[in-house]
Amino acid sequence: MPETLEGFVSPRRLPAYEKKVTEIGKDDVRVRLLGMVIDKKENVIVLDDGTGKINVIFTEPFETEVNKRVRVFGRVIPAEEGFEIQGEILQDMSDVDLELYKKVSELEKE
Repeated sequence: MPETLEGFVSPRRLPAYEKKVTEIGKDDVRVRLLGMVIDKKENVIVLDDGTGKINVIFTEPFETEVNKRVRVFGRVIPAEEGFEIQGEILQDMSDVDLELYKKVSELEKE
């Protein structure tokens, strides 16, 4: 494992795989989702990616708005009805060319 400058050995995170909300399953640990924020309350957003909606819960305050396109990285948490995401990273994707993004994503999958 790589060492930091202080000699602390940091654990490596599992990769966050790109998924659609409907593709998330019990074997997923970390995912990244691209979608629209359709609701926001305190430290929770509801993300809609066109295939479904999912709650993303953050432990720290964050900045975003309803109707903004974002990408979320986080851990998959089983919930009563499906899954929730424990959000780790929230990226503003409103200025990203969505068609180009989709093409690159498809090329990465090949």
